[in-house]
Amino acid sequence: MTKRESYESRTEQFLLPLMEEYHFELVDVEYVKEAGTWYLRAYIDKEGGIAINDCEMVSRRLSDWLDREDFIEDSYVLEVSSPGLGRPLKKDKDFARSIGKEVDVRLYRLRDGSKDFTGILTQYDKESVTIELEDGSSMQIGRPEIALIRLAFDF
Repeated sequence: MTKRESYESRTEQFLLPLMEEYHFELVDVEYVKEAGTWYLRAYIDKEGGIAINDCEMVSRRLSDWLDREDFIEDSYVLEVSSPGLGRPLKKDKDFARSIGKEVDVRLYRLRDGSKDFTGILTQYDKESVTIELEDGSSMQIGRPEIALIRLAFDF
């Protein structure tokens, strides 16, 4: 397990009981470096949406715990937020919740002359996802081919 994976896993293990206590969902935990700064991010959600007060409460509890445990070697910025509308589908529960919904898929390489596809998510497993395209045809895409998959939204 890498240092990043260890930090994410340990943080997730602390947050899961807290999420149950407040009836929230832990969408994701990530430890990433952006523009030279490390970020520990927790994305939380609940029925009806997360409010700023919810994020603040979780952030305080998490920050206190991180200060006590002190297991992250680098300096970092802690962020607790809603995953937002354009959140990527990463975990099986994200895919399960999105069955029957329209998704945008971006591939690493061209396929049929395009890298971007939109369709209804009809199936998923560990190896692939299947979407129904606008013309009614199905497209099965291997997970390693997918750079990004998220719920589609129109403004």
